[in-house]
Amino acid sequence: MGARMRIAVTGTHRVGKSTLIEALGERLAEYRVVDEPYHLLEEDGYEFASPPCLEDFLEQLRHSMELLEDGEGARNVLFDRCPLDFLGYLLTHEESDSFDLEEWLARVCSSIRTLDLVVFVPIEERDRIQLPAHEDPERRAEVDEKLAWLLLDDPFELGVEVLSVHGSRSERVTQVLERVGRGARRR
Repeated sequence: MGARMRIAVTGTHRVGKSTLIEALGERLAEYRVVDEPYHLLEEDGYEFASPPCLEDFLEQLRHSMELLEDGEGARNVLFDRCPLDFLGYLLTHEESDSFDLEEWLARVCSSIRTLDLVVFVPIEERDRIQLPAHEDPERRAEVDEKLAWLLLDDPFELGVEVLSVHGSRSERVTQVLERVGRGARRR
């Protein structure tokens, strides 16, 4: 039996987050999977600009924080993305000067601290997912760098454990399952 945890999988687009979540959901059958805010908002009728504008990322940030806050006591949850994902996109957006980080920071930190583990899926040297021609590889790399800074350098002293995963899908799954197993032995 694994640890009872709240886990978020984070990373820039097209790094294999959703694939990892799907595989973890299969292996951790007692866990509930929460889809990423983009898809949940879309299902609720929210219309995103293409490419997403600053307000689209703010709406996803709001929704992500609500998901974490609403189910704060719930355990055995896998979140596809967390508020830090959207900070990464907002801080690298071409209109980032319009984003007031200080206005959001306390609530972002508070919601992140409801998590037991953040699994970071970085861009790897040999990219595992081919980018479509319309995707901006520089923007993707900027978001990846910003997320690495937020998660690994921890400038806001979030204090949440971060597991950076690498390798194939099965290697990534194994890394997370090993960490979840260690959590079970510690409790």
